[in-house]
Amino acid sequence: MTTYKNEFCISTDKSKLDLDAIHEFLSTKAYWCLNIPKDKVQVALQNSLCFGVYKDEKQIGLARIITDFSTIAYLGDVYILEEYRGNGLSKWLMETIMSYPDLQGLRRWILLTGDAHGLYRQFGWTDIADPTRWMELHNKNVYQ
Repeated sequence: MTTYKNEFCISTDKSKLDLDAIHEFLSTKAYWCLNIPKDKVQVALQNSLCFGVYKDEKQIGLARIITDFSTIAYLGDVYILEEYRGNGLSKWLMETIMSYPDLQGLRRWILLTGDAHGLYRQFGWTDIADPTRWMELHNKNVYQ
């Protein structure tokens, strides 16, 4: 899937992904995975449905979906480079993801965010209704 808006493009074509650019952002600017090794990013991209955001051919954003395409999807690694923020790209990216044909009819979507609650709420996301049912095993220092 490839869609255009003005000079920007969103594509699920993995051959367009710029591993170096994605790794640069995730390992140095993404609070959720600072210092992530490049090989980990590469494997994550290979095993996810990826929505790349581009200006011309330059990678300026990303969102990864981890899913079984039937019941559940995890939305992660969502970003737009700082110099391109304020152009409605995050909202367009979410519209594109939420309307993607292979992701319709899922029972549950999940994500973790430290600062973008307002964006996701525009698309029906809410706080977890019953956090007492959720558990996690989180090694926040795994990349150090």
